[in-house]
Amino acid sequence: MTSDEMIALCKQYTLYSWAATGAVKPLPIARTEGCYLYTPEGKQILDFNSQLMCVNIGHAHPHVIAALKAQLDRQLTYVYPGTATEMRARVAKRLAKIVPDPINTFFFTLGGAESNENAIKAARLYTGRQKILSRYRSYHGSTHACMQLTGDPRRWHNEPGPFGFIKVMDPVPYNFSFGTSDDDITRNHLTYLEELIQFEGPHTIAAMFVEAVTGTNGVLPPPKGWLRGLKALLEKYGILLVCDEVMAGFGRTGKWFSFEHAGIVPDIVTMAKGLTSAYVPLGAMGVSDAIAKHFNENVFWGGLTYNAHVMGLAAADAVLDVMERDNLVERAANMEAVIQAEMDRLKAKHPSVKTGRCIGMFGIMEVQKNAAGEPMAPYNGSHPAMDKLAAFFRDNGLFTFVRWHNFMVNPPLTITEAQLREGFAIIDRGLEITDAAFEG
Repeated sequence: MTSDEMIALCKQYTLYSWAATGAVKPLPIARTEGCYLYTPEGKQILDFNSQLMCVNIGHAHPHVIAALKAQLDRQLTYVYPGTATEMRARVAKRLAKIVPDPINTFFFTLGGAESNENAIKAARLYTGRQKILSRYRSYHGSTHACMQLTGDPRRWHNEPGPFGFIKVMDPVPYNFSFGTSDDDITRNHLTYLEELIQFEGPHTIAAMFVEAVTGTNGVLPPPKGWLRGLKALLEKYGILLVCDEVMAGFGRTGKWFSFEHAGIVPDIVTMAKGLTSAYVPLGAMGVSDAIAKHFNENVFWGGLTYNAHVMGLAAADAVLDVMERDNLVERAANMEAVIQAEMDRLKAKHPSVKTGRCIGMFGIMEVQKNAAGEPMAPYNGSHPAMDKLAAFFRDNGLFTFVRWHNFMVNPPLTITEAQLREGFAIIDRGLEITDAAFEG
């Protein structure tokens, strides 16, 4: 099909997510390779966001493709989740070695939201409590419960939802401030959080969900000491800590999991995306030994037809091979300096750049409207200059997400320095658009 044919049929016969289908301008893609996407006519597009922050090892890696073909040739493509398979055994054992103790047991799902849904169930069943805490500056998935777990505005249109979800402000909210130093922010926020826990009733709260590094709502590492202090506070009241590593996991931040930067281990960890580099749908919920022991003796009331799907597990096994063989976690850590240097260069050159930050290869740039630092676009809003910037990126062969006053910098962990600079050169030219809208 040509690009026009592909777009017309997709818009006629399918719905698009998070959009009115009539307003969608889908990007026609015929094939992918490495860090690039290709249209049916052969136009090359640099993937600067690993699609949905998930294609961590790059596109069409031959080792993963060969592994999937080999699994097909074994004539084992699907069995129901109550069976045992070699791939289920292999991947679970590998994850137990990668994820720090005491997390050694895994429940395999189809994706990140489903992993979080099951973590909600597990926390409630294990503790006998119902309430779940999460943060406003968060995203945990678009399924029914996860939409209420989520803090960002996508939740609004999915309300009302199930009961028992309590939102708290982040240690770094959008406008309000808990302080100017990491020590002040950590102390003040945890004091606020403890008071909230007391008001809600500690005996009613099963768990708190956090992205150890906030993802789509800002790519924000927590203040120094905050995650460690949070873990201690929750333990004081018998509340579980669940770390959502769906976006930040599998090397994205320069560690296997972003909670490792804080030197803590949660009670439950959820994962997906980078687990298979999105070649095949797969997610997982990892639980501590204590929780696993509970469900060894008590029913875990969860499960879907495609859980522990052998093709997804075959992809994960091959992706872990690539991650380990090519030292992609260490590579992400080392490339942080290159990305940050490029961001700093653009900030010094362009008055509309407010800031750029990254941890590993997890990055974002913020665009400002004036010297006072007012965002170019408001919370949950847009601005003509940001719309033009997004169009410029697309027209000039760069794929990334532009949202509100931000745009993402999350390329595959396999990207070269030359390819990184190729992407930043396009961004450099595009920022002339937002500079023209800067009000001084």
